[in-house]
Amino acid sequence: MKFKSSSLLRLGALTLLPLLAVMFAGCSDLPRQKNKPSVMDQPDMVATTVARLHVGDTITITLNGPPDPIEPQEKVIKDDGTITLPAIGSVMAAGMTPGALEDLIHAKYVPAVYTHLTVTVKASNERVYYVAGEVHRPGVNMYSGALTVSKAIAASGDVTDFADYGDITLTRANGDRYKLNLRRILAGHDQDPPVFPGDQIVVGRRTW
Repeated sequence: MKFKSSSLLRLGALTLLPLLAVMFAGCSDLPRQKNKPSVMDQPDMVATTVARLHVGDTITITLNGPPDPIEPQEKVIKDDGTITLPAIGSVMAAGMTPGALEDLIHAKYVPAVYTHLTVTVKASNERVYYVAGEVHRPGVNMYSGALTVSKAIAASGDVTDFADYGDITLTRANGDRYKLNLRRILAGHDQDPPVFPGDQIVVGRRTW
């Protein structure tokens, strides 16, 4: 009886081995999941980045709802990235979108200070972006509305004869950096990312 059981077990194992081999072979044919691409591999993410506040920005905070009216608070974001507001003190503002800052201020006031409150954050219209490197007119430029990297470079006198079209760096006000290829952008192969206040564009120099 023991011999019969052992034989059955060996027979079952021999039967399962081919099936397991087929299953594992099938698994090897499945497409492997690629590494998650970086932000730079996802141009849509670059194109939809929201403008953020940065050190030196002047913003106006309006608080509506308290029983005693509060005058609009005009604040310059300090070197440490903060602003100071009545009753709640220091609030981190640099690197945030106006909408996110509104939510943060609201959370600090309600319900600790006020029961009901509407917060509005508006950035000053006089905002700037920077273009450096191999352009004819590097420096600070006034931000006056919708703008893209290629247009910002053109507004700075276009690239010099020594520019490396494949070495364009866009740095957001919050520190995010993107490596771009201007030639591919101009040819329509890559998206032309928007430029926001506080952004910096650097056009690299050819090494040959």
